[in-house]
Amino acid sequence: MKQRYFTLNCCVLLLILLVLQLRLSGQTDIDAIMMEKNAFCVGPMYTHSSWKNYWEGTLKRENLNIGRISTNTYSVMGNYGVTRKLNLLFSLPYIRTKASAGTMKGLNGLQDLSLFAKWRFYQKRKGNGVLSVFGIAGVSLPVSNYVADYLPLSIGLKSKTASARIMGDYLMDKLFVTGSATYVFRSNMEIDRNSYYTTELHLTNKVAMPDAMNFNFRAGYRSFRLIAEAVVNNWTTLGGFDITRNNMPFPSNRMNATTAGVNIKYVIPSLPQLSVVTGGSMTIAGRNMGQSTTVYGSLFYVLDLHREKKSTDQP
Repeated sequence: MKQRYFTLNCCVLLLILLVLQLRLSGQTDIDAIMMEKNAFCVGPMYTHSSWKNYWEGTLKRENLNIGRISTNTYSVMGNYGVTRKLNLLFSLPYIRTKASAGTMKGLNGLQDLSLFAKWRFYQKRKGNGVLSVFGIAGVSLPVSNYVADYLPLSIGLKSKTASARIMGDYLMDKLFVTGSATYVFRSNMEIDRNSYYTTELHLTNKVAMPDAMNFNFRAGYRSFRLIAEAVVNNWTTLGGFDITRNNMPFPSNRMNATTAGVNIKYVIPSLPQLSVVTGGSMTIAGRNMGQSTTVYGSLFYVLDLHREKKSTDQP
C-alpha cells in the first residue's frame, strides 16, 4: 500500500509545499512583500519533509511496508521588480524521495517550473495602518519526463496548472496580518497504462485532475531587518475520490491538508543585500495525505540591476 505525498511546489503547488515559505524581500508569490524596481533577488533553498502516519480517506494509519517517506527538495528561486507595484517570480525544484522500508525505490529529478506575476493594485492608509491588495497569477509545467503514477514516491503529478489569487495585507507599525485565497486550475495528465479504476473503470491513459483551492493566513512582525510570522495554510481539492482500504493512491485522489508553521527572515547587518531565511510547518489535519513535518533554509541575495557603473576616471 502506498500513500500519496503531494508536493505543492508550485504553484502552490509548491508547494505549496511548497507555499508556507517566506523569502527575501518579496521572494514568494504568497507574501505581501514587493521588490523595488530593477532589483533582482535570487537564491537556493533546501527543504526536507517526512511522514510516517497518513490519512487513508479520513482514517489515520501507518504502513510498515513503506515506513517513513522523506522528500528532499533543492530549489532555485528568483524575483524581479519590474516596478514597485509589479513583480515577476520563478521557482524550479529538484526533488529526491525515499522510503525507509519495503522494496519501493525513491525517485529524483527536476519537477515543475513555476512562473508568477504579482501586482499590488491598491494601497491606502486605513486607520492606524496601511491596507494593500494584490492580484497574483501563475502557471506551472513539468520540465522533465518524471513518472507521476508512482505515489507516494513520485516527485510530482505532471499536471500543468494555472492559478489566480487575491490577497490582502494590513500593516500597522511593524505588526501585520495577511490573507489570501487561490483557485488552481489543473490540466489532465497521462499515465503509463491504458486503463485504471477510480470509482469506475476508465479505458484510457488520460486522467482528469480536479481543480483546487488554497487559503493562506499569516500574521507577525515585519521590519527591514527581521520578519517573523506564524502561518496557517489550507489546501482543498475540489473533487476526486478517497484511497480505498489497503489500496494504492492515485493522482486524482481527493487531497486536503491544513498545515501550521513559522517563517523567519533576517537581513545580515554587514551585508544588507544578503538574507537568511528559515522555517518549518506541520500537517495538523488531512485527507489522503501524509502527516508531514517540513523544515527549510535558504540564502537570498539582491542584485541592483539599475545602478549605473562608475567610470574608471572618476575619483
